Amino acid sequence: MKYYLVAGEASGDLHGSNLMKEIQKLDSQAEFRFWGGDLMQSAGGTLVSHYKERAFMGLTDVLKNIRKISGFLKMAKADILESKPDVFILIDNPGFNLRLAKFAKQNRFKVHYYIAPKAWAWNKKRVYDIQKYVEHLYCILPFETDFFGQYNIPCTYVGNPVVDAVSAFVPNLEWKQKHGLEKKIIAVLPGSRKNEIERILPVFLKIQGHFKEYDFVIAAAPNYHAEYFEKFDGINTVKIVYGETYSVLANSHAAIVASGTATLETALFHVPQVVCYKVSGITYFFGKLLVKLKWFGLVNLILNRGLLTELLQNKFNEKSLSYELSKILEGKERQRILEGYAELKSKLGGPGASANVASMVCEAR
Repeated sequence: MKYYLVAGEASGDLHGSNLMKEIQKLDSQAEFRFWGGDLMQSAGGTLVSHYKERAFMGLTDVLKNIRKISGFLKMAKADILESKPDVFILIDNPGFNLRLAKFAKQNRFKVHYYIAPKAWAWNKKRVYDIQKYVEHLYCILPFETDFFGQYNIPCTYVGNPVVDAVSAFVPNLEWKQKHGLEKKIIAVLPGSRKNEIERILPVFLKIQGHFKEYDFVIAAAPNYHAEYFEKFDGINTVKIVYGETYSVLANSHAAIVASGTATLETALFHVPQVVCYKVSGITYFFGKLLVKLKWFGLVNLILNRGLLTELLQNKFNEKSLSYELSKILEGKERQRILEGYAELKSKLGGPGASANVASMVCEAR
């Protein structure tokens, strides 16, 4: 069978590669053609376009590159028609992929969509495109099936790939010694984008003096280097570790985390955390108009309650962060969070998201 996959960023490349490996277990004759990255390429098949060529972030960047994006869409459509795949799989990246879904449906390809667009958070009109163009939607958050189901969209919760990744992690028992760390660790996860880091990390660094009995360890993305962090005041008194987020979390007592997938990863490592986030004033203003959610962090969204403290925008400052972090280091608040993590794990289920999608895709062909 011929499979055509389209992923638009690093996370999609990871999930796409895992899906391809699972498909190969079920279909020894599988042929892959895809838009993705290095990980998908290592799984085998033909790479049409690397996601780095299409790394446009934010509205301004998209508008600047609208001609390029249109060119990529045209290129994708022509390539799909020429290759005539038996199975067509879109992975996340809804701005680009929902346009391809429409095209594929019009040309009588069945569209499988893995990792549902977050229409429950914003841009709700996307549900109508999904209704019209998507054969089956594979969701990675438990509450998404209720949301999409009310629009009569065929959807299945397949599990969360973060559970797979954390379950597969094998800790190094000598990791702390390797990095010369002797005290209990407070993990610092400041995000992966420069605009996130530059708004969030300075506040994280200011609170070190209140917690001298702990080692602060920054879990930095692998694409950063020490030179980048030199400009931050207080950076010389923390340890920076690159590309080892899971090792940092596996050895941490508590964490302060920029909201995103990292909050879910931190929870699955049973590390109590404070969730923090700050964007530009104008982004926050328009975000409040567009996004109608009670909670911001994934853990609270999945549990539908405020298990974790969320310090957003003006509430995110040295005083509030120090206070909230101190509460989760020992005592009842720490225990409350750990008990909530057990409930979270139950809701997410066990590993096997990629295997579940592969099985359903192969059965549906």
